[in-house]
Amino acid sequence: MSVSITADQARRIALWRQGLLGSAPRPGKPDVQEQRVHDMVRSLGAVQLDTISVLARTHELVAYARFGAIDRTSIEAAYWNGDSSFEYWSHAACILPVESWPLFAFRRRHYARRGIRWHDVSKKSLDTVLARLRSEGPLTTKDIGGAKASGYWWDWSDSKIAMEHLLDTGVVVCTSRVGWRRVYDLAERVIPTRLRAQRGWNDDEGVIGPSDAECLRELILAGADVMGVGTADDIADVHRLSKADVRRNAADLGLVSVHVRGWVEPAWATADALEWLDQGSRARSRTTVLSPFDSIIWHRPRTQRLFGMHHRLEAYTPAPKRVHGYFAMPVLHRGELVARVDPKREGAVLVASRVTLEEGPVATAAAGIALALIEAARWVGCEEIRIDEVIPASAAREVGAALKDARRLAS
Repeated sequence: MSVSITADQARRIALWRQGLLGSAPRPGKPDVQEQRVHDMVRSLGAVQLDTISVLARTHELVAYARFGAIDRTSIEAAYWNGDSSFEYWSHAACILPVESWPLFAFRRRHYARRGIRWHDVSKKSLDTVLARLRSEGPLTTKDIGGAKASGYWWDWSDSKIAMEHLLDTGVVVCTSRVGWRRVYDLAERVIPTRLRAQRGWNDDEGVIGPSDAECLRELILAGADVMGVGTADDIADVHRLSKADVRRNAADLGLVSVHVRGWVEPAWATADALEWLDQGSRARSRTTVLSPFDSIIWHRPRTQRLFGMHHRLEAYTPAPKRVHGYFAMPVLHRGELVARVDPKREGAVLVASRVTLEEGPVATAAAGIALALIEAARWVGCEEIRIDEVIPASAAREVGAALKDARRLAS
């Protein structure tokens, strides 16, 4: 028998599971902040990485959205500490809790069977890179002669190709970065033995770990836990699995069939999510800007269903064709996405190049935009805020007034 819930309840479950309900905690000492980020990685299961840095890089923005003006050095220390997390292919390139390392054996086997990456892999280069790692310890691509063979982004050096293939297949692992460069080390030196070899684990294509079927079942459960409630597509998208695998395993894994009113596709929820819903928690959502790569909105069809926002990253769209801006960040306020802000820093000024309001009360959106911009400016060390354009233009006066009022209250 299927449980029936409203779209609003589904949205609140999603916000709860993503840690976006309730007030931001007090900053606390650096070690306290670092622990919060550790816990967040374990709770979210995966934090996406990307090279774009406008206010900050996306992995920093994910922590900021949940904790407010958290110290940025504590964020970096939490992610790149060499023992509690690692970087691998999940939703995309992601920071993952180290406990999940065994579960990606199925993906490591896939890469091992394929035998190539985007480029052919030279055995000589593999042997050379491995020998250097064994004798010299952790290395970056700079240490092994650079990542590129020419000026083209796709033209990798043989050493870079070899190192990435070893990363794909689990021979090496990345648990830290220096100057945004991956630091590679042998998995046998970094990953605890209990996570690399257990009784009953098989060895296919030189990859030791749980069976592919066991990996998929555990990752489906992990994806369902992160979603709280979601369609097969939502759950599969967390770690880029197969929707068919989710549908085939959902019932046996104890997921509860749910009908979300207004959703076309069937959905599943965890028992914990439904229990939380029964408790009637009414904590308010955070008011914050969200990275386009934040897991609350990274799956675009789900964002449309949960919030009614058709959101697309426009960084790779030619500037004249952009609708919302280069790195438009949705504004979360009172449990809704009320606007998009395209920010950039100009010295000590936080510039909102374009602010686009969603349909709904202008006063609510204006208040959310003002609060989100003021908090973000403080976090990145900006003293002033400038809004260049508001869409619709008729809302510009109200947004400006809300920003002025919020500044006065915050001073």
